[in-house]
Amino acid sequence: MVERVEAFIVNALVRQALVAAQEVMGENGLNVVLRTTGLERFIGNFPPDNLEPGIQASQYGQFNEAIEEFYGRGGRGILKRIGKASFQYGVNEQPALMGLAGIALKALPQKQRIKFVLNSVADALKKSNPQVEAWAGEKDGKMIYVERTCAICNGRSSDKPICHLYVGSLSEAIKWATGVDFEVRETACIAMGDDYCQFEVGDSIGK
Repeated sequence: MVERVEAFIVNALVRQALVAAQEVMGENGLNVVLRTTGLERFIGNFPPDNLEPGIQASQYGQFNEAIEEFYGRGGRGILKRIGKASFQYGVNEQPALMGLAGIALKALPQKQRIKFVLNSVADALKKSNPQVEAWAGEKDGKMIYVERTCAICNGRSSDKPICHLYVGSLSEAIKWATGVDFEVRETACIAMGDDYCQFEVGDSIGK
């Protein structure tokens, strides 16, 4: 288990997560989770869209854990849906932070589109918090995304990967860039004792 209590999530990203969670869970469901995690101050009062510190990374991890527990077996799917909605909110409401404003990807090959959008996600996180260590690359012929400072599993331990919201965000980012659904799997997780969280881009779904 890795805990980085000094790490934080900025208001813009907290707002993004809360808007997405409310869209998927509904207002009542979100409010229950906020109370469970000691974040009642955000009930009906989402943080502003700025880069000021919002919550500790460990609280963000607790928020994700509470959602998964709230929905039981369906929690992973709910978190993936929240991740997808979170990316869409970022594209529509925070394009400058995401670095995707006015970007034309149609001229690029598919693999280059995937690499570009994964790097854009990493760059957005680095802009929001200089503590973030995230990057995109290639391993064994597959595109990967890696983060050493993942807040979703901050302070948590598990025998299996738990960053389901991240999987949803990355898969939606890739779909936005390519127009195609790709399988994204988490192949390493800090909560499992790994040094980083790693996400691997697989085949297009339905292939």
